[in-house]
Amino acid sequence: MIYGKIFINYNNMKKINILGYTECQLIELFAQFGQKPYKGRQLFKWLYNKQIKSFDQMTDLSKDIRNELSEKYTIEGLRIANIAESSDGTKKILFNLSDNKPLESVLIPDGNGRNTLCISSQVGCALGCKFCATGTMGFIRNLTVGEIVGQLLAINKSFRSNVFSNVVFMGMGEPFNNYENLIEAIKIMISGNGLNISPKKITVSTSGVSPKIKKLADENLKVNLALSLHVATQGKRTRIMPIAETFKLDKLTEAIKYYTRKTDLPVTFEYIIFEGFNDKVEDIKALSKLIHGLKCKINILAYNEVDKLPFKRPSDEKVNWFGRELVKINIAVTIRKSRGQDIDAACGQLAAKVLTGEKNESD
Repeated sequence: MIYGKIFINYNNMKKINILGYTECQLIELFAQFGQKPYKGRQLFKWLYNKQIKSFDQMTDLSKDIRNELSEKYTIEGLRIANIAESSDGTKKILFNLSDNKPLESVLIPDGNGRNTLCISSQVGCALGCKFCATGTMGFIRNLTVGEIVGQLLAINKSFRSNVFSNVVFMGMGEPFNNYENLIEAIKIMISGNGLNISPKKITVSTSGVSPKIKKLADENLKVNLALSLHVATQGKRTRIMPIAETFKLDKLTEAIKYYTRKTDLPVTFEYIIFEGFNDKVEDIKALSKLIHGLKCKINILAYNEVDKLPFKRPSDEKVNWFGRELVKINIAVTIRKSRGQDIDAACGQLAAKVLTGEKNESD
């Protein structure tokens, strides 16, 4: 193509990865091609609903449009570098991103033939929680919309379509510190022309970024919210979660009340029990006081030990006792069983380690 004296050779230009484009962005793209908006919606459906990786297969688009897309754009999914499988059926998937940064997701069986997919929102994490393996990596970068959604697409392709029934943002990173990309990724997930996942099947977990909890409520996406609480007193929580110095418990509970009131959804409090730290009668009393009047439920689970970190796993007896005591005071409680501990895929253990004996795959 020639404009004046400038020759543009698209074959020598780096193509743009279109995976991660939203429906609005694709409609705008087609407007630049002089095409009607519905063409953008068609491409959106091919990318995320039908999960097609070649423009040539998008048969309701004209050949000219497909050729123009092929000249300038590409559809590049995530590359699976390794898969580690636990004795309990949990699978930890290690991705190698385009800039060679590592990323992990976890596919967790629930025992009823269904799976939950735990996905990441960042490479590494800036929060530095004292008990978490991801925090030892430090913050590397945010994931793009395409990389967030790409985890779901790659796992569908590698295993089988619809291999998971629930999606939880509980992998690497603090989702609310990558807020804009998080929201756009969720919109692709819940769109009927996209991945078509019910908002009820999606949970966003946060360490407690209070302003973003309120902002998510205002998005009206109706996804579930989980808060990594772990301690119900300000001073003690600050000792293990530096974020608590910025977003204090009083503001956090205020944000939770706003979320439940705005969405009419209960919030889940995640409470990891550490041996000798947050497992006493006074901790139960503090937790009961904190959540009084909140529309919520509690998930408790034993800490999964991480090399070189000082916290210890409590006994199953201690965890069961803690749960029983909460039930006695009419608190809705679920005791979660840790899965994938033998491959460092359990809660708090993700740190993008390549394990020996893993399966290698590529997109």
